[in-house]
Amino acid sequence: MAYAQKRTGRGGKIYYRACYQRPDRKAQGYVVDAEGKAVRYPTKTTAKKAAEKAETEAFEEARRGRYVPPELQLEAAQTTFAQFCAEWIEDQDLAASTMQNYRRGLAHLLPFFGTFPVKDISETLISKWEREQKEKGAAASTIRTRRALLHLLLADAVAKELAEKNVATRRRGRGRRHGRGRNRGPEKKITSMLGALLIAERTSLLSGRDDEFVASILKAYTGMRWGEIVGLEREFVRPTTRAIRIEWQLYELDSGELTRCPPKDDSYRNIDLPPFLLGVLSRHQARAQAEACQCHGKRYVFTGRTGSGQRQGGVTLKAVAEACGVSTGTVSNVLNRPHAVAERTRQKVEAAVAELGYERPAGPAREAAHWRRSGHATWIFTPAATGWYPKKAPQEAHPVPVTAGPWPGVPVRGRGAAGRAEACWLPIKDGLTRHGLRHGHRTLLEELGIPKVLIDERLGHEDGSVSALYTHITDSMRAAMVDALTEVWLRSLDERLELAPRSPVPLLDALLQERAASR
Repeated sequence: MAYAQKRTGRGGKIYYRACYQRPDRKAQGYVVDAEGKAVRYPTKTTAKKAAEKAETEAFEEARRGRYVPPELQLEAAQTTFAQFCAEWIEDQDLAASTMQNYRRGLAHLLPFFGTFPVKDISETLISKWEREQKEKGAAASTIRTRRALLHLLLADAVAKELAEKNVATRRRGRGRRHGRGRNRGPEKKITSMLGALLIAERTSLLSGRDDEFVASILKAYTGMRWGEIVGLEREFVRPTTRAIRIEWQLYELDSGELTRCPPKDDSYRNIDLPPFLLGVLSRHQARAQAEACQCHGKRYVFTGRTGSGQRQGGVTLKAVAEACGVSTGTVSNVLNRPHAVAERTRQKVEAAVAELGYERPAGPAREAAHWRRSGHATWIFTPAATGWYPKKAPQEAHPVPVTAGPWPGVPVRGRGAAGRAEACWLPIKDGLTRHGLRHGHRTLLEELGIPKVLIDERLGHEDGSVSALYTHITDSMRAAMVDALTEVWLRSLDERLELAPRSPVPLLDALLQERAASR
């Protein structure tokens, strides 16, 4: 029952506290201010009225299931966003890739929201953060991803009664007057199957081996995710069933570690292989080394690549160049072509090499256990698709220098490559990414009239509609899809033959000759 409690303050001054019965009956409740201190009322009447009002409101909140004890209200008022996030991330037990993405997002949320109490975060504050993100050059899709994490965090904060509502929830239709496309991301690019074949040929020429060619063709004709291709183990290529089993993927963390984890969204599946693709994979596996990698102890279909042998000493070429005050190219010339360097410079570099104990890398170029995400995309796939190497200080972006023949031209490497080149590649599809080949495969299947239920199974998508529940995949569906993909492949080979009858890529050259002989 609400009542006014008489108290005596300093100097004998009388005041009253407004006390009431709490719904949880664990302790006596009393009216407090924003700092959690009991409010001092000058008269008994005002204190009792405040107590009656507080008691009525408390029992009404309890009836609605929203009552929060005063001590927890004070805790919620003082809990900052940074404190909540620190506890929240420790409670998560998810895949390494998901945890990495959460920490990436928090790195962009905490500097802005970290010092604010969770209950004080408002829609206005979130809008201000979004404007700052845009001013910093963040892509619209990136901002949406970070806001989705903020929405998840505030939803959990509401569940813990640290906030009254999730202010990160967008109101339906808000901003529609400005047009739906104001936050559009870049246009998704796809290419034809001839384009995919030409890009695969170029990736092989850039790397100097067949792995990149086979992987690009595999991605274009199966729609596999990049992590699934990197993590494809030999035991899951099954010639007897003409299929690839997707059981694992390799996901590269920011630390550089490649973690072996289940496929995205647990999309375990079998991918049907047309005979031509099974033949390409079989040829590749017969030639490629089959040793187990040291990081996982598994035998993988594809390996990465490095440009140098194993270094014996700790001193780098760059360290020698800095000690002499010359470029790394000059040091390289002293080591490989000393006659091309001035005598005085040569003596200075040789003295630094001897003093620092520099040792040249031993052995020929070797293959790495796996591809690296940025290295393959930046220096193999993107130059193959666009015909341009990216900017890397001190060198600006520039076309890939190639020889005039054999077609399509072999990349020219080394010092002065641009001067020794006879041509450069034209772009096949600007803006195309590796994931664009997956988009292209989905589009191709739609063009071929493949049933949606089979497309979803092939790509590892889940359709929860009633139509998908009542539609089933048959053997004739699979056979029709395999035949259609085979026709597309043969047509792309014919189109490639019209451009040039041979290829500097050995595997593709053999395929072209076989196709020419069969026509």
